[in-house]
Amino acid sequence: MNVFLGKAVLDFFIAFGIVLGGAMLGGIGAVLSLQQPTQTMLDVAGRIKIWALAAAVGGTIDPMRVIESNMLGGNLSPAIKQILYLVFAFLGAHMGSELVKWVCSRG
Repeated sequence: MNVFLGKAVLDFFIAFGIVLGGAMLGGIGAVLSLQQPTQTMLDVAGRIKIWALAAAVGGTIDPMRVIESNMLGGNLSPAIKQILYLVFAFLGAHMGSELVKWVCSRG
């Protein structure tokens, strides 16, 4: 259980960091190219969310194959773990984009 929670937390923060870092660097790029940084940050945070989810769980289609093969084989425990990893990564990406929205609305 300890290994599962460690990987779940790591997936959460990887996705969170990808969204937050991508939006912040996009904002810096917008300033350098004389565009509105807040709008660019919001756009980047929305567009990069799905890629953050994919990168956090391994960057390939393997988690989907694990879910499929284990569900069809009747072994639900590994499939449920992979689904929970995806949920944690999604929560991290979503919280990162919500933080960007919050920061941009407060500015």
